[in-house]
Amino acid sequence: MNKSVSTTAGAILVLAVRWVDRLIGLVSTIILARLLLPEDFGVVAMASIVVGLIDVFLDFGVGITLVQNSKATQEDYDAAWTLRLLQSMAVAAIVFGSSWPAAAYFGDPRVTLVVQALSAAVLIGGLENIGIVSFQKNFEFGQEFKFFLIRRVCGFAITIAAAFLLKSYWALVIGTLATKIAGVIGSYVMHDMRPKPNFQRLHGMLSFSTWNLLRSIGGYLSENLHRLLVGNREATKVMGAYTLSAEISAIPSTELLAPLNRVLFPLMVLVKDDPVKLKRAFFLSMGIQVMIGVPAAVGLALIAPEVVALLLGEQWSMVVPFIQIMGFINIAGALNASPVYLFLTLGKARISAIHSWSQVLLLLVAVLLIVPGAGALQISELRLGVAVAGFFVMMFFVYRSFPAWSIMDMLATVWRPCTASLVMAGVLLHLPDVSGYPLSLQVAFKIASGVMAYSLSLLVLWYFARSDDGAESYVLRKFGMMKGA
Repeated sequence: MNKSVSTTAGAILVLAVRWVDRLIGLVSTIILARLLLPEDFGVVAMASIVVGLIDVFLDFGVGITLVQNSKATQEDYDAAWTLRLLQSMAVAAIVFGSSWPAAAYFGDPRVTLVVQALSAAVLIGGLENIGIVSFQKNFEFGQEFKFFLIRRVCGFAITIAAAFLLKSYWALVIGTLATKIAGVIGSYVMHDMRPKPNFQRLHGMLSFSTWNLLRSIGGYLSENLHRLLVGNREATKVMGAYTLSAEISAIPSTELLAPLNRVLFPLMVLVKDDPVKLKRAFFLSMGIQVMIGVPAAVGLALIAPEVVALLLGEQWSMVVPFIQIMGFINIAGALNASPVYLFLTLGKARISAIHSWSQVLLLLVAVLLIVPGAGALQISELRLGVAVAGFFVMMFFVYRSFPAWSIMDMLATVWRPCTASLVMAGVLLHLPDVSGYPLSLQVAFKIASGVMAYSLSLLVLWYFARSDDGAESYVLRKFGMMKGA
């Protein structure tokens, strides 16, 4: 199959599965927010951070290693599966043992049993068939669509049923276990590979993945260190609100862009030896990320009060300021996505690791030394500053690695969607007062106004810029609205 065609079809399929996944997640969040209390979300969030932190310290990124290795054999897949299973066993044991100190750190004894239960989920997940990595590697996105959908629907159904029956945070734990079990069963049903233990190639897999491990640890800490700090400094209720805010604020930007990353990564791998095509792929990728991520994050930040009241209810009003700040943090995330995947493509995980760790250290210095008494809201504001600084650090590495690329290339890529987003923000801030209407109509009116203002502004700017290589041209061509390859 032609790679361009398969990539386009893959993009559509992966976008579809991610959007379906997030739609299910959004519906689940709305229902659970009505059935459970902020403290329930807080308890599970605290436990999940502990599990994730330990997991990432033993995550050798075997999936990325297999995607990068164009000559991977069955023995490589067996070694990767063996390494991941050993990792899961070690993580499960450490997680179980950490349950008591975790409860002491967060100041909530309920965390103990939840952490112990989630250790079982880690062990179950390690049994998943490594063969499903080939879905992404070989552009079999239809199969990937089915796998993620089956796993997500099973977890959703059981979580909601448990929430109705228990009215407790244990519903979230049961849902996590159900999702892992569904993933293991589905992976063996959908792929005929039957991995077996292979210890001969573990050393090569470990040495190749060392920088991926450091990158993963740094990436996890840069994304979750703030939650560790908030969980220690604030009540469980605040932690629950903070966690839910992060999930909601990520939906329109980061979560919509994640499926694009899954497609763009193997595509960049294909052209990594052609400097001209790699440059075009990189800036096209950045253009698409910015074109979607920036307006989505800005829009959510501006209509957050109405969205929260409509979807979650007035009892969750405390999450509004968190969502507004996190929306802008996600803009930096949208801008950072393409450079991260560029360096992964080139096998330079070291640079991504340095970038992630620099953000971790900056946040630690800011929270522990500059503002030692920072609460949840102040930590969010400090994260915004760190995220912006992190973008400039990453672009420094890009231009250092590719001296022929210029800052003007980046500005030519991002100025139109950023300007159109400013126009959209101006429109949303000056809309007539519609507070007398039902919340659903208020939200619909503001979303429609924002989408129209952004789309028209972007098209006008693109038309006068006469740019045939930008993200706008690419999207119009793929939808048959513009002639060209």
